[in-house]
Amino acid sequence: MKPADELIQENEALRDRLSRLSRASLRINESLEFDAVLQSVLDSACSLTSAGFGVLTLLDETGQADDFLSSGIDSEDAQGLWDMPDALKLFEHLSNIPEPIRLPDLIGHIRAFNLPEPPLPRGFSIPVSFLTAPIHHRGERVGNIFLAGTKEFTAEDEETLVMFASQAALVIANARRYRDEQRARNDLETLINTSPVGVVVFDAEAGVPVSLNREARRIVSNLQMPGRPLEDLLEVITFRRADGREIALGEFSLAQLLSTGETVRLEEIVMEVPDGRSVKTLINATPIHAQDGAVESFVVTMQDMTPLEELERLRAEFMGMVSHELQTPLTSIRGSANTLLDEASSLDPAEMRQFHRIISDQADRMRSLIRDLLDVARIETGTLSVAPEPSDTATLVDEARIMFMSSGRRHSIHIDIGPDLPQVMTDRRRIVQVLSNLLSNAAKYSNELSTITVRAVLKQFQVVVSIADEGRGIPAERLPLLFRKFSRVNGEDRQGDLTGSGLGLAICKGIVEAHGGRIWAESDGPGQGARFIFTVPIAGQKETGSGEPAPLAAEPGNETQERTRILVVDDDPHALRYIRDALSKSGYDPIVTAEPDDVDRLIAEEGPHLVLLDMMLPGFDGINLMRNILEKSALPVIFLSAYGQENLIARAFDTGAADYVVKPFSPTELAARIRSVLRQRAGIGYLGQPENYLLEDLVINYTERRVALAGQPVVLTATEYALLFELSTNAGMVLTHGQLLQRVWDQGHSGDAGLVRTVVKRLREKLGDDAYEPKFIFTEPRVGYRMGKPSST
Repeated sequence: MKPADELIQENEALRDRLSRLSRASLRINESLEFDAVLQSVLDSACSLTSAGFGVLTLLDETGQADDFLSSGIDSEDAQGLWDMPDALKLFEHLSNIPEPIRLPDLIGHIRAFNLPEPPLPRGFSIPVSFLTAPIHHRGERVGNIFLAGTKEFTAEDEETLVMFASQAALVIANARRYRDEQRARNDLETLINTSPVGVVVFDAEAGVPVSLNREARRIVSNLQMPGRPLEDLLEVITFRRADGREIALGEFSLAQLLSTGETVRLEEIVMEVPDGRSVKTLINATPIHAQDGAVESFVVTMQDMTPLEELERLRAEFMGMVSHELQTPLTSIRGSANTLLDEASSLDPAEMRQFHRIISDQADRMRSLIRDLLDVARIETGTLSVAPEPSDTATLVDEARIMFMSSGRRHSIHIDIGPDLPQVMTDRRRIVQVLSNLLSNAAKYSNELSTITVRAVLKQFQVVVSIADEGRGIPAERLPLLFRKFSRVNGEDRQGDLTGSGLGLAICKGIVEAHGGRIWAESDGPGQGARFIFTVPIAGQKETGSGEPAPLAAEPGNETQERTRILVVDDDPHALRYIRDALSKSGYDPIVTAEPDDVDRLIAEEGPHLVLLDMMLPGFDGINLMRNILEKSALPVIFLSAYGQENLIARAFDTGAADYVVKPFSPTELAARIRSVLRQRAGIGYLGQPENYLLEDLVINYTERRVALAGQPVVLTATEYALLFELSTNAGMVLTHGQLLQRVWDQGHSGDAGLVRTVVKRLREKLGDDAYEPKFIFTEPRVGYRMGKPSST
């Protein structure tokens, strides 16, 4: 039997351990923030065992290390540990041992198993004692705690760590669940807030709104009383329903109205306040019932009808203007014809020729207007066809200039086009039409003696053409509206002798986008002139040979060449059929599905080169689905959507979309957009650009595929150059391990982040780059790598 003093000491030590363990358990329960919980768990484990430093790894569903963090060492030492060659091999060996491990000499153990030897953090020397315990939750290993120090760990340390790991497992699981719920909630809130439809949720019993999204606030803010909160509207607002009934909230409480549980479907309701202000909305209202059948809450969606009413007004004005534009030349033609047919009139040959000229000119004017109307109709229905072929930019501009000058314009035209511009893929007649429209537009809004400047420059894989005038300029608020149909039909613009259909810019937009380009306007304000800019793709070169980028399209008559596979996700069967036929005619292999749940499987089985994705899918947000695709692959994603709101398009591009096409679109436009994205992703745009990558003494010549450091050539393997190419052409952007694996290797290497780290380590050695103080390649812990932006481009 042990002496009493010894038993007392053991009991005191046990109580102390239990007390410290209890305090540590309370500490890790103080927060539900995932990163804070992980760091608190690891810090507490080091404190409980007096470890010098520690590492915690969490495993994903496949058993691969997902999260990695450290305690007791600085971030550079931690990254060096994670970036060492075959780091995963060492962690997997230690993680696969089912029981806790306590070693007096970690390095000796590693050498005995011929494992990669990790670099020791600064301040630590051999021998290094080691202690690890698995983290289990519901019988499955979810992670590991690795501890090291200069003093040897005891059996009590091991027992303490095991007990602590079992408590930490539940805390980590709760924090992970909380994080996932927060992400799902944030995604849902973001989706609702960015929705173009107003959404309001009411508490039916209290009769008060508990949630309003951004669009709902915007709609009702038009009725808000000055200096009064938005909620006060519930006391004064009146609803006028489609059947003429009026419901004033001043007479009936909202709780009374909601308690009826009436479901409303697509009803036009006017909301009005006492001072006469009103807004017409399209309403859907759905009651949510509790278990006892009582109405618990109400979900109301509302759509502002004002833009549609404004569109109808503009359409009516447009029809009146078109009628006038057609009637004017028709009157001249009829009058001239009647004069020529009048047997009583005696006209000399010169007068007869004048009347014939009037008839011819006015007929041309009518034909031009009818052609514009037909073009707009084709653009709206997605049937505007273009036949692109290699063309010379200077020739296109000169042809438009001649056409412009022959119309009797007196403006001076200055042309600035470099002699070495590559050919562009255009439908010659259509692009000359765009240039002519823009030149005529510039002439309309500027003085006859002013100069119109036409410039064309190469920008990566496209030529950028601009037409600048010195005219009246454009207010900033008008710029986004210029390319809409009927946008010129208002009193502000109809000044002087400005005539025409007002459809020219809308037609330019349709033609440019059918070529896969973009068009926009810029102006420094009224009186400062305006610039209209559009892009057209350059004529690409074919890529052949093994290891080259995926083909942009199948070559007719060459069935042995791999065809580019396009995955299409859309819940509309008519849209799927239309897109499938368009892709097939353009030489692509379409893979179509209406089920978002099938996307991962189809990507794995079919290996598409690009994804066409609808924005709104049943039960899915297109942007979240794209995020999922980009997390697992480097596939470019093009959105096809009926929603053309600028904030939604900006959000898609900010999240990683390669392009955004608004429905309806023509097959030619879709094919051009796909070619443009595939050219960019395949590197063709970069191979054709003259600029080198320059950063300090590092030079990358893309044309010659050469790399030089301080004037001396750097010899790289094909894989090393491919990795450097991806990082440098995306300078300033972080490329994840998964994206680099997909772009440099193939899907077979997916998930093997150690492969990327090994090649990055070799690249750094050849470039003389220090991982702790990098100049060229920077590490983003647990994410990937990025290169510094070039000093000259």
